Amino acid sequence: MIDFDQRGKVFITCKDRFVSYLEAEVRELGFVPDEVTRTGIELQASMEECMDLNLHLRTASQVLFEIKSFYLQHADDIYRRVKAIPWEEYLDVDGYFSVSSVVDNESINNPMFVNVRVKDAIVDRFREKSGRRPDSGSDYQGLVFQLYWKGTRAAMYINTSGDTIGKHGYRKIPGKAPMLESLAAASIFATEWNTRVPFINPMCGSGTLAIEAAMLATKRYPGLYRDNYSFQYILGYQEEAFLAKKRKLENKIKEIPELKIIASDLSLQAIAFAKENAINAGVDHMIEFQVCDFAETEIPERPRGVVIFNPEYGQRLGETDELVETYKRLGDFMKQKCPGYRGYIFTGNMELAKKVGLRASRRIEFWNGTIDCRLLKYDLYEGKKED
Repeated sequence: MIDFDQRGKVFITCKDRFVSYLEAEVRELGFVPDEVTRTGIELQASMEECMDLNLHLRTASQVLFEIKSFYLQHADDIYRRVKAIPWEEYLDVDGYFSVSSVVDNESINNPMFVNVRVKDAIVDRFREKSGRRPDSGSDYQGLVFQLYWKGTRAAMYINTSGDTIGKHGYRKIPGKAPMLESLAAASIFATEWNTRVPFINPMCGSGTLAIEAAMLATKRYPGLYRDNYSFQYILGYQEEAFLAKKRKLENKIKEIPELKIIASDLSLQAIAFAKENAINAGVDHMIEFQVCDFAETEIPERPRGVVIFNPEYGQRLGETDELVETYKRLGDFMKQKCPGYRGYIFTGNMELAKKVGLRASRRIEFWNGTIDCRLLKYDLYEGKKED
């Protein structure tokens, strides 16, 4: 059984290009990073604090608590090194666990081999200690162990999150080509929206951007919508401590009656899905949904805020040709109906982006899955730019 108050080395993973937003979140929670890499942040934290990180972070993927680091040169050494770790201090013999790995070593050409060897080492140690063994499988429904191995350096972690916390749990109906919730949150952070001015999301699809904006503004954290994490299966876990943290999340919610968030879509079905997702997130009362062409979306005159689009990118030639006119209309709409606003287009097709007809003042890099994307910022001046 481990001490949930004892600090150790923790690595918080995130998608590539998210780390600046994750760092801001981590610092806001009172943590000071020891190291910031391209895809994560290393810091000191206890298992108790890992629970808080899981519940609060919007742009993270997993929170990993290091059990042991060691020298590992060849695949033949995995079993011996892993078996020497006292797994009975972390996992109940009647429990359930799974194994994942991130490996960069020339002796490995099949990552699944690593997972099997780690699992065998854990199971065999239990058999030798007690004559029994815990169940194991490939899903993340129990305690999750992760091996990181690069070159000759290896470390075993408890993946305290389990399934990625990049999915925030409220979206039961994803809709067509949905944006991952953590990507939506990072995109909103990138706009520097201050939550006191309107947030307008035409072509909203299943509503992820608008819902994340409402959650951010009212301090609704992702942990409100999820009840299953890997840390709940660690020996020493106290259910009451978790429930107390959930209650604290509820108490942090701050309603903003004057907040203006508008989400529109031409598809009646998309708006129905978006409304259902907003209900699940508890923010449906904060979002004004409109069924209309994006060009007919209501744009409040004052105060000036943020308008953000996530249009289709067009993966095939015929689709791209059809979207040329759409992107031209996006530029016309922002220029004619959104003066004084900051306009943003999230796209994975820079050729189509050229059809907008406006000069982007910033090009913020993101990945959407494997697609190299940009969040393009447009300063929509009232009158002439010189004025």
